[in-house]
Amino acid sequence: MYAFKNLSFNLHKLLIGSLFSILLSGCINSETTRSAEASLQAAESARINRIISQSFAAAEQELEDELFAVNPEDYTSHEIPDIWNRVRSGFSIADTTDNPRLLSELKWYAKHQKYLDRVVERSEPFLHYVLNEAQKRNLPTELVLLPIVESAYQTFAYSHGRASGIWQFIPSTGKIYGLKQNWWYDGRRDVYASTQAALKYLENLNREFKGNWLHALAAYNSGSGTVRRAIRKNKKRGKPTDFWNLKLPKETQAYVPKLLALKRLIANPADYGITLNCVEDTPYFEAVDINAQLDLAMAAEMAQIDLDRLYQLNPAFNHWATAPYGPHRLLIPVDQAEVFKENLASIPKAERIKWKRHKIKAGQTLSHIADRYSVSVSSLKRLNNLRSTSIRAGKYLVIPVSSRKLSDYNLTAYQRKKTLQNINRKGNKITHTVQRGDTFWDLSRTYKVKSHSIARWNGMAIRDPLREGQKLVIWTKAPLSKSAKNGRDTIQRISYRVRNGDSLYLIAQKFNVGIKDLKRWNSLSSKYLQPGQKIKLYVDVTRQAGNS
Repeated sequence: MYAFKNLSFNLHKLLIGSLFSILLSGCINSETTRSAEASLQAAESARINRIISQSFAAAEQELEDELFAVNPEDYTSHEIPDIWNRVRSGFSIADTTDNPRLLSELKWYAKHQKYLDRVVERSEPFLHYVLNEAQKRNLPTELVLLPIVESAYQTFAYSHGRASGIWQFIPSTGKIYGLKQNWWYDGRRDVYASTQAALKYLENLNREFKGNWLHALAAYNSGSGTVRRAIRKNKKRGKPTDFWNLKLPKETQAYVPKLLALKRLIANPADYGITLNCVEDTPYFEAVDINAQLDLAMAAEMAQIDLDRLYQLNPAFNHWATAPYGPHRLLIPVDQAEVFKENLASIPKAERIKWKRHKIKAGQTLSHIADRYSVSVSSLKRLNNLRSTSIRAGKYLVIPVSSRKLSDYNLTAYQRKKTLQNINRKGNKITHTVQRGDTFWDLSRTYKVKSHSIARWNGMAIRDPLREGQKLVIWTKAPLSKSAKNGRDTIQRISYRVRNGDSLYLIAQKFNVGIKDLKRWNSLSSKYLQPGQKIKLYVDVTRQAGNS
C-alpha cells in the first residue's frame, strides 16, 4: 500500500538526517555547543515522532478505505454465485403459450416443494458440469432441466422401456452415440459421457427440425419418426404443425410441457411460492485418467471417500471394478482429486487389482467360476488365453478378485437388485425360478399380477429377456403353501406331454392346479386335448410328493 511505502521512505530520510547531525556534532569538540546540541536533538525527536504519527495515520486510513469503502459489485464478487442465475440467463426456448397441459404441470410442481428439494439435491454434483457442456455448444440452458423430466436426476434410473441413466438412453440410441454397454460398464449411466452424448443428440434433432426446439424435444422422447409422421398428417389435413397441435403419444404430450413448466418455475420461483435451494456454481468433481482397470474399493481409499459416494459419482460401473477395456476414467470430488492422483501414482498398474489362482474342479464350468468371483466370462477367457469356454479339471485359472467382500460394494448392479427384491410389498412373496420359454406375460397370468409389476420388483424392463435359472421375486395375493410363504423357491414351470386318456380334469388333479389356470396358461378355448400335445403348467413342487 502507498501509505506504508511512504512511511518507509520518510523513516529512511530521518535516519540519514540523524546520522548527518551526529557526524556534524562530532566535528565540533566544544563544551559551549552542548546546550544547542540538546535543543537540536529534542526538536529532531519531536519532528520524527510527528512524521511517524502522520505516516501511520495515513496508512491506517488507506487500509480502512480498502477494507470498508468497497463498492457493492466488488463485495458480491467474493461470494460463491448461485448456479440458478446462470441457468436463467441462458433460457432461450420460445415459451409464449398458456396451454392447459403446461399450466397443469406447473401447478403440480408448485404443489410439490419436497419433490423439488430432492431433485435439486440429487442434481447438485452434476449441474455445473451439465450447464458448462450446454453452454460450450451454445445450447439453451433449459436443457439442463431435461434430466429432471427424464429421471429426476437419479443416476441409477431404469425405465420400463429399457432406458437408463439421467438422460434415459435406450440401448440402441446409446450405442449410436458411442456409449459402451457391457458386463462391466454401462455408458448410459456415465454422467460424464452420457451428457455429451445427449447434448449431441439434441443438437442433431434441433437441426433435423430446423431450429424448432419443441419438436426436437418431443423427438427426444418419442423418436424423430413419430414427430415427423404427426407433422405430415397435420399438413395433409391443413392443420397447424406446432407442437401443441400434433397428435403424439400421451407421454410425449406431457413431456414438453413438463420442461417448460420447470423453466417458468425456476425463472420466477417466488411467483409460485417455491423456494429454490442454492447450488454453488463451482465444479463438484474432476475427471481423472486412471490408465488401467482399478478396484473401486481401492479407488475410494485412495480418494479418502466413502465407497458409496464413489459409486454415486460413477454409476456406470456394474460391478466391483472399472471396465478392463475402459473408459479408464473416474469422477472424483474436486477437494479429493489431488490426494487421489498422488496415491494412484504410487501404486503400479499390476497392483490395482488383486489376483487369485483358481484350481478347476470336476464339474465346474467357466460360467460358474465367473459368477463365483463376479467377473465376466470374456475377461476370464482373455486373461487365460482361452479360445472357448471349455476347461479341464486340475488346470489353473488366473482370476481378478475384489479387495473386499462383494457384499461391501453396496451399489453394484447385483446389490442394487438384491435390495430392490427385498423391499416388503403387499401380498405373499415367492421366488420363481425362470424356466425355458417363460415370459413376463406368462408369469403375470400365472400369479395374477401385472407384467410391469414383476419387472419393476426385479429391477427390470418389460422387454428385458428372461434367462433360464434366473430368480424372480413376485408378490401375489393368491393363496400359497406354507413353504412358499416362508420364502422358499417352490413354483416351477414344467412342460407336460398329453397322454391317451388325459383330460384337463385329470391333469389338474395330478398337479394340484386349477382347470381355469390350465386353460389360461395355454390359451385353450376347448376342453378337449390331443395325445402328444404339449402344455405348460406352473406347479408348487412342495405339493407334488407322490405324484408321478
